[in-house]
Amino acid sequence: MTYFFETYGCQMNIAESAAAEQTFLSRGWQRAENAEIADLAIINTCSVRATAENRIFGRLGYYAGLKAVRARKPDAKYRSLEIAADYVKDGPKPMKVAVMGCMAERLMKSLKRNYPVVDYIIGTYAKQHLDELIDDIETEFGVEHKAKSSNIQDGILKEDPVYTFSPISAEVGAFSTFVPIMNGCNNFCTYCIVPYLRGREISRPVDEILKELDELKKRSVREIMLLGQNVNSYHGKLSKDDSSDKIVDFPELLQIIADHLKKTESTIEWVRFDSSHPKDLSNDLIDVIAKNDVLCKHIHLAVQHGSNKILKAMNRHYTKEDYLALVQRIRDKIPEVSMTTDIMLGFPGETDEDVGEVLDLMEKVQFESAFMYYFNPREGTPAASMSNQIPLNLKKERLQRIIDLQLKITQKEMSRHIGETVKVLVDRTTRDNKEEVLGKTTRDERVAFSAKDAKIGTFVNVKLTSLNGNTFKGELV
Repeated sequence: MTYFFETYGCQMNIAESAAAEQTFLSRGWQRAENAEIADLAIINTCSVRATAENRIFGRLGYYAGLKAVRARKPDAKYRSLEIAADYVKDGPKPMKVAVMGCMAERLMKSLKRNYPVVDYIIGTYAKQHLDELIDDIETEFGVEHKAKSSNIQDGILKEDPVYTFSPISAEVGAFSTFVPIMNGCNNFCTYCIVPYLRGREISRPVDEILKELDELKKRSVREIMLLGQNVNSYHGKLSKDDSSDKIVDFPELLQIIADHLKKTESTIEWVRFDSSHPKDLSNDLIDVIAKNDVLCKHIHLAVQHGSNKILKAMNRHYTKEDYLALVQRIRDKIPEVSMTTDIMLGFPGETDEDVGEVLDLMEKVQFESAFMYYFNPREGTPAASMSNQIPLNLKKERLQRIIDLQLKITQKEMSRHIGETVKVLVDRTTRDNKEEVLGKTTRDERVAFSAKDAKIGTFVNVKLTSLNGNTFKGELV
């Protein structure tokens, strides 16, 4: 039997799709080339912004049409479904659709009720029941199993009270992969729906993380990214069965990982992490990054805004001055570091003076790049019902001012590195030129250079010769 994943949203979703895929592969299923010929399509969803959910609703409409074509119903629409139409020319071929991830968690029963195309709902705390879902699907496709699972009711997988970490989250054949180390968030920023969908913070035991790293070594993985909704608030036990009061914090975990990789002569040469909250990035963490070469010299530190008034309304627990002081401490200890961030414009009550504070902070920090967006109200969060909501046209206008400034800063910051020779991990050929490959630096910058003698998944030294947009051009050394 075959499956097909569509994954939207954050890096944690990518990791969780890869982990779920391991279960299907272990049961003898195969990955379909596309959704049109799969026995099961799984959509892993995001609820951070309304636009993300709207996109999923559109995809569900597509799958409703696809199911009709697969069933060869007389009124089925064949537009853009030629692959499926050809696939069922010898007779109907049924398919199942499952929705997992944050949107499945948020809209669980209503999604199943309002979208009959959805056969299964897999919430955040239900992934451990995938084997039973597979049994259920195989039974409907004629494969005999002992009994129907009691953990699936009306297509909704039962949720357990505690989040379960998967043993491994690497995609098949990947040389760069994600390693989830914690889940959930305790911060409750007033604009963010994540704590309501992911739950409170839970940290993965150290021994489980190291065991996954050992497995990744066997697969010749070269780079990992440690993941969590608020990764630097990690506080984990040494093992699940450890009865002591010993708790390992994030700086300690990074040092344990660095020592373990060296001791085991691992293939993993680069370790990254995301996402970081400024209030939890400690001096100890800065010191650990500075002294360990395996830890990449790039920190993504979401500031969200530059106005103390707005930061307080967002419940961010730091001031503009706190953030600038933290950036200075980082750069004092790690001069070669690249700093990137997230910035939100158009939060309720924001004034032109507040926007000026953002621009001032950007000028002071000189971020190498930034993910910039405008406030998108999420039902159920405090910010959605705040007064003084900003009109959409004004949000877009303010956002454009931020984008224009960041583009100038990015060009200036990246241009400073032209002429340097840097270590690059080669990750793929470029889209438009098969004679050229793309790679990334320890500072998480993109570099394009000649593909000759540059093998995908290896480290090479590259001299940065010029800049094309936000991508370096380079030459192999």
